[in-house]
Amino acid sequence: MKPQPDDSSKVISLLEEAYASRTSDLHHSIKLAKKAHSISVTIPDKRLMGKSLNQLSLFYMIMGNYKRSISMAKEAIVYFTELGDEKGIADAGYNIAGTYYKTDNYHLGLIHLINSLTIYRKFDDHHNQARVHKSLGTIYEFIGDRKNAINSYESAIKSAKKIKDQDLESNAYNPLSGIYLKQKKLKKALALVEKAIRMKEQTGDLRGLAFSLYGRGKVFMAMELYAEAEVDFKKALDIHMQFGEKLGRGMVYHKISLLYVKMGEATKAKEYLAKALDLSKRYNIVIIKIKCKYLLYQIYKRENQTEKALEYLEEYLKQKEEVINTQTLQVIENYELITQMKSLEKEAQLQKEKADIIDKKDKAEQSARVKQEFLSTMSHEIRTPLNAVITITSLLKDRFIEEEKELLDSLQYASNNLLLIINDILDFTKLDTGKVQLENRPCHFIPLINRIMKTYESMAKEKGLNLHLQVDEEVAQAYELDETKLSQIMGNLVSNAIKYTDTGDVDVEILKRGSDEEGYDELLFQIIDTGIGIPESYFDEMFQSFSQPKAVTTRKQGGSGLGLAIVKKLVDLHHGTVQVESVLGKGSVFKFNIRLKRSEIPTQLGAKNRNLLQNKTVLLAEDNLVNAMVVRKLLSNWGITTEHVLNGIEAVKKSQLKPFDFILMDIHMPEMNGFDATAYIREHESPNVKSPIFALTADITAEHEEEYLAYFNGFLRKPIEIDKLYEALIKA
Repeated sequence: MKPQPDDSSKVISLLEEAYASRTSDLHHSIKLAKKAHSISVTIPDKRLMGKSLNQLSLFYMIMGNYKRSISMAKEAIVYFTELGDEKGIADAGYNIAGTYYKTDNYHLGLIHLINSLTIYRKFDDHHNQARVHKSLGTIYEFIGDRKNAINSYESAIKSAKKIKDQDLESNAYNPLSGIYLKQKKLKKALALVEKAIRMKEQTGDLRGLAFSLYGRGKVFMAMELYAEAEVDFKKALDIHMQFGEKLGRGMVYHKISLLYVKMGEATKAKEYLAKALDLSKRYNIVIIKIKCKYLLYQIYKRENQTEKALEYLEEYLKQKEEVINTQTLQVIENYELITQMKSLEKEAQLQKEKADIIDKKDKAEQSARVKQEFLSTMSHEIRTPLNAVITITSLLKDRFIEEEKELLDSLQYASNNLLLIINDILDFTKLDTGKVQLENRPCHFIPLINRIMKTYESMAKEKGLNLHLQVDEEVAQAYELDETKLSQIMGNLVSNAIKYTDTGDVDVEILKRGSDEEGYDELLFQIIDTGIGIPESYFDEMFQSFSQPKAVTTRKQGGSGLGLAIVKKLVDLHHGTVQVESVLGKGSVFKFNIRLKRSEIPTQLGAKNRNLLQNKTVLLAEDNLVNAMVVRKLLSNWGITTEHVLNGIEAVKKSQLKPFDFILMDIHMPEMNGFDATAYIREHESPNVKSPIFALTADITAEHEEEYLAYFNGFLRKPIEIDKLYEALIKA
């Protein structure tokens, strides 16, 4: 007779309901599991028969009917072995282990738990791993290995958290609290067990709640809060009685007896000890029996009933010795096996991790090479034409009347803005790999801030927004700073504020927050907008790369998603912090603080200063004719005579003919690149073997070619920063 789909589904449904109700109505669970087993036998379906038997075994173990529990688990193993179902065998083994260690057959419990754990790990079954780790912790406690007990309980908690199972998580908090109690860490013990109680109350696990209340009762007793302890013990006892939980009842009987001894109520203590001994004899709960006889010995000793005291002491010692002789040596033998198994598991895990790391490293290196090549090409191809636009604009500004200069200013700001956007993409890799350093120079601070604001004035006007700047009067006139990087930080934050604001204002405030004896000021920058705001849930990820809040991003706002990531990295580079406050529909405030050193106002390069380079000679290696024309014109304004070549081979030949005061070397050129040309000039005897050579390049990755760094006196980036070029030549 073939299994009927409806019958199989019914069995599975019954078993799911039975397992779910085990924490609130164990008798109902047994009734459902029996019904499921009956149907599975009728079908017949050996897998479902085994599952039904496994559940019944678990439920009978909880109730303390250990003989029946083991019998059903062993019957289930027969079916699962025939089917080759490892998971089913592991479940049955866990039930058998629970029965063994609860009746103090620790060594047998240990063997079954280890076997089950191996299988659960194979199937990545965190639910059952949590259960096994908790049980292993109990055995380690018995052995006296407190360190491994704590590790096991913490492993149980970790597995339970992975599957978000509060019942399993709180199950491990109870015994972990007990360990802290033994260590006299009462506050820690109480915090853990109260956490377990809260979780049990939320999940409705009454049986688990009983064990948690018992745990808190023990802590209260240690804190000498006897009335509170008595309430918890009695609540726990009522629940255990309701569920038919034998071990739990025995534990409470013993502890409440100890409580009454501490309270000076020996008669009540003896009553509960009698109940505990009766229960432990009927269900062979040896550990309860031993503990109770030792407590009776202590009671009768206090009462000076020497004969009875000796009687219980002898029974206690005899039974304890029996347990030690029959159990502990076997546990130790198996414990050594566990240690060996752990070593093998750890070694296998380390080998796997090593292989994963090597694989990831290979992929990362390949990815880095591809990224480096892409960035090198893109930075060169994009920034080279920009060099011409920006430099020509700078040259034209020196010639035209005021009215035309304003137009050229706008062209220059637009070009610089485009460059900043491109830099967002090209410079991010450098920031991400930690290869960026601050290039601090004296800077006239307020004019710099005004130039940054001016860049975004037209963007704000187009949207009908008011862009305001307010600088604290105590802010110094000049600081040593990296203009480019501060411009990037401010530019990204101001443009973002404008981008996400449709009406109202964008205010930039710069406040001085303090000074020190070393000449540093702590400055707070605030960019305040009246825009659409940012959801608080997005705060944690907003400074990550390529991250934009979906709730507020639209096509008209666009962007690469790198702006805030770059802001965070650049502020970190200044050893500062960046923060955000925002209310949806009302606006946002971005704040960052940096520490800057006060300086004298730097003198601007005037005509007389530029004469310092009169009659100097430069060899310019540049394959782009437009860029070559721009640089030659710029250098001629400073009185420099330039000789131009188109590639590295020509540069080498020209360098062998006569000396030059400077060599400006492009990196990406046909025939021979700038790296190889410079290396050749440095390594072969010529009139320019010691001449200052500067890399003049649009490739942002060029200065990371460590093999060639020593050959150059410096790297100057395109688009050309005129002041930096002049300063480099003056100092060379």
